[in-house]
Order: sequence, then C-alpha cells, then structure tokens
Amino acid sequence: MMEDIFDVVIVGAGPVGLYAAYYAGYRSLKVAVIDALPQIGGQVSAMYPEKEIRDIAGFPTILGKDLIHNLHEQASRYPFELVLGETVNAVRAGSDDRLVLTTETGRQIETRSLLIAAGLGRFTPKSLPSLQPPYPGGVLHFVPDVSELDGRRVVIVGGGDSAVDWTLAALPRAKSVTVIHRRARFRAHEASVEEIRAGGARIIAPGEIGELRGTSTIEGVVVQQPGAEAEMIVCDRLIMALGFTSDLGAFADWGLESAGIHFKVGADMQTSRKRIFAIGDVSEYPGKVRLIAVGFGEAAIAVNHIAATLNPDQQIFPGHSTHAE
Repeated sequence: MMEDIFDVVIVGAGPVGLYAAYYAGYRSLKVAVIDALPQIGGQVSAMYPEKEIRDIAGFPTILGKDLIHNLHEQASRYPFELVLGETVNAVRAGSDDRLVLTTETGRQIETRSLLIAAGLGRFTPKSLPSLQPPYPGGVLHFVPDVSELDGRRVVIVGGGDSAVDWTLAALPRAKSVTVIHRRARFRAHEASVEEIRAGGARIIAPGEIGELRGTSTIEGVVVQQPGAEAEMIVCDRLIMALGFTSDLGAFADWGLESAGIHFKVGADMQTSRKRIFAIGDVSEYPGKVRLIAVGFGEAAIAVNHIAATLNPDQQIFPGHSTHAE
C-alpha cells in the first residue's frame, strides 16, 4: 500500500511516459510511473533497443536503448516513484475527486489525476499463419542484442518498416541477408527499401515461407514464389518482423470512450472520464499521427492541463524551461 497521494500517476514507462514524468516534475507535480514490464522503455526496450530511430527532433539517428537512457536521465532530474512489473487492473473514484488505482498484486495507489501512456497496451508478436510453435532455436520476432546477427545467415520476413529496419541493422554484420515478403510492394518507406537493395540484401517478393527446416536449431526455410519451384534457403537466424497484436486489457473496462483499441481524447488530451488523460499511441483524435515525436508534444499538452486542473491559480502555459532556475 502506498500512503502517498500523487498528483499524477502515469501508466506506461515507454518514451512518451518517461517524457511526461519529466514534464510533470518540471511542473512541480508529485509523480508515480507504473509499467507492467520489468524494465523501462516499453516497446522500444522490449522489441528494438538496437534499432536506429531517425524521426526524433535533434537526433539525426539514435539507438532505441540510448533514447530510453536519455529520457530516463531527463526524467530523473525530478524525483518520481517508479513501479515496474505491475499491471493496473482497476480504477475507481475516491474522495475529493481522487482516483484509486489497484494493481494485480493488490497494491493501491491514490492520485489526483491519471495519465495513460501505455502505447497499445499488451502486445503479442505475430507469426506466420503457416508455421506453428514451438519453433526451433534461432527463430526470433525481434533482436534485443543485434550482435546476435554477427556472421549469421539471416532471413527476415515482412514488408513493413520493422522488417526493413532489421535488414539495415543486419547488413553490416551478417554473412548474408535475405528478405521475404508475400507482396511485390513493400509497406516500408521507399527510400529505406532502396537502401537495403543497394546494401546487398537478397529480396524475394512476392514469396512465402511454407516450411521451416531444423529441429533444435533452425537450418533453413522453404520459400514458394508464384510460378516457380519451392526453394530451400539456408539460414541460422529467422526474424519474423510481422508486427504484433495488442489489446487494452483492463483499460477497456474503465468506461472510457474508445475507438477500437484507442481512447478518444479532447484537445487537452483528457478522455471522456474526468481527470483521466491519454497520450501516445493509445490516444485518438482527428488527424492523429502515431509517432514518438508527436507523443512528446501530447505529453506536454496533457501535463500542462493537468497542472492547471489541479491548481486553478496556475496557468496552462508554464513558460519556457530556459527561464527556470
């Protein structure tokens, strides 16, 4: 049981949640951050810590793990409570407009406002429909340590940005890289696709994997292309970069107006429920663009409105940080 009463509890310790923690500290709010994962960083830490992120202002490129390190260092400028490895299962109204959160372990946390920055909730990597687990060793959905690809014969399945990004990460390290996509056209940015072509990746598109070879460790994949005989491609690492399914878990039971797996918010990032705000991938409004960079701006909007809601004598706009001591 936490005896403290927080000004804001942030659910989600990913990039947007960490920046919100910093900004809430800057606004002199008492902050707690909760995440179901055992480490900070959300999907960035869990799925692509070694990937280069190229759409963060001020950084031509930055590794996912370095971005999370920097955001944590920034947030730590102001003290905040950090609770990892616990899921918020319920929220109820308390006294004096407060909210009481209950985690799966029975911990209760009282707060004057709630900020949901939980990405897309719980996520499960997608697999190829034709393949069923258990998979042999060497079959991956993401690569926490990119040195795992050093000197390997790598096959990457998928046509989106993640597949292309893993290909770019693998090319300077792997012995060979083959990309297999079931359609002729990639969903990833065309410039990135041209980059993997120029980098020497073999691209099979359209093509589909029908079979894995190997028992304890993967030895190869059998690929079928339209109008051609099946081909065996030798590999010792297979990355299935096919995206993931997600659900909001207990969030869906909180009585918030939603659009699919997203919560509808107003211009102040507040949901349909008083003093509950949502930012990042989990939020929805007309014209929404799901980028980390956009989430940073949403965090500042939400926190400034929370500060003004909790302290009506304060302005929404706090002034610039360069003017602060």
